[in-house]
Amino acid sequence: MPKLFLMGKIELTDIKVYANHGCLPQETIIGSDYLVDVSVEADLTKSTITDNLEDTIDYVLINKIVKDEMAIPSKLLEHVAQRILRKMSLEIPLMKKAMVKVTKINPPIGGDVKGVSITLYYNK
Repeated sequence: MPKLFLMGKIELTDIKVYANHGCLPQETIIGSDYLVDVSVEADLTKSTITDNLEDTIDYVLINKIVKDEMAIPSKLLEHVAQRILRKMSLEIPLMKKAMVKVTKINPPIGGDVKGVSITLYYNK
């Protein structure tokens, strides 16, 4: 029987976080709501066989990393997104590729805009 190599993707969508990011002073004082999407690709072959959490990517850890990094104020969404990716790369050794999308809901840009997003990609 041939050995399988199973790349997989774990996704967390619409992690809602209240944070204080922005270039305007009132944004860092008042804060606003954000949505964060995370996608992580890895070799999940072992976890499909063992059925053990330690052999896969723990999405509880990903959620914690997102919330911890979003709690640190940044002027730019790019800055917070790269911090999330950097922390994930340090704490998730199985991670081969990742994507983080940070969306500021109702940004103060003088128009009727649902949100403004930044998406960054990591490739090991």
